[in-house]
Amino acid sequence: MEPINIMINGMPGKVASKMAQIAIADKRFNVIPFSLTGQEIENKTQIIDSTSFELVKPDTRDKRIQEIKSFFASFIAIDYTHPSAVIKNAFFYTQNLIPFVMGTTGGDREKLEQLVSNSSTMAVIAPNMAKQIVGFQAMMEYAANTFPNLFKGYTLSVVESHQKGKADTSGTAKAMVDCFNKLGTDFDQKQIQMVRDPETQEKDWKIPKEYLAGHGWHTYTLKAKDGSALFEFKHNINGRDIYAKGTFDAVLFLKEKLARPGNPKKLYTMIDVLNSVSGQALNTC
Repeated sequence: MEPINIMINGMPGKVASKMAQIAIADKRFNVIPFSLTGQEIENKTQIIDSTSFELVKPDTRDKRIQEIKSFFASFIAIDYTHPSAVIKNAFFYTQNLIPFVMGTTGGDREKLEQLVSNSSTMAVIAPNMAKQIVGFQAMMEYAANTFPNLFKGYTLSVVESHQKGKADTSGTAKAMVDCFNKLGTDFDQKQIQMVRDPETQEKDWKIPKEYLAGHGWHTYTLKAKDGSALFEFKHNINGRDIYAKGTFDAVLFLKEKLARPGNPKKLYTMIDVLNSVSGQALNTC
């Protein structure tokens, strides 16, 4: 198989840089040496292993992208930038007909989805790219649709811990709250507790020190009003490899869809990616 051209945006951010490092060593991909970045970034380049990436800022990217497309006729963008850039980046991709995988969380998700659905550009968008977590979420979505109000009268608490640099509340936690509310709880997403202090994470949460700069730990606790029953769900991820694997599966999925001309559907999720692997239909909330 000819390597797929991919453009990993968000460098010199840690997630985008890690994605690039893994992708460079993966023969399925050709990582093109450019990365969209924020206007505030002072560096002009970022070196990953032996590859030098040009960092393209918003004030030059409209012109630069045409030059990049003259070098690489087709490529898929992978977005791990900043929550504040989600809509602007998606608009940029759709305007320039660049298919993309959006791993960045935050932003107006409804507006994001509408933007892609109304465009001529395909995209995979998900609040979490880890397939195992997406599968767990799908199970909870199935329960929410099949057994509504199962936990009616129960109180819910949600605590999530991520690296200090993560600016927004976990998109996965927000999606899970939607499911729990369909199961009968009354919980506002604003009540999600965010932990970003490395000292607290290491001392109280017992997160290994080497993963303080890159982790995602979530705990969802349901309690009966009289205290007679308690249910707790957890998913704790150390490092970023699991997200890279899911992201690259999304790229392969998108490449397959792009190879089928005339496909009217533009917006896909990680559930679609899982379905393509398992061949089994999964319900969604």
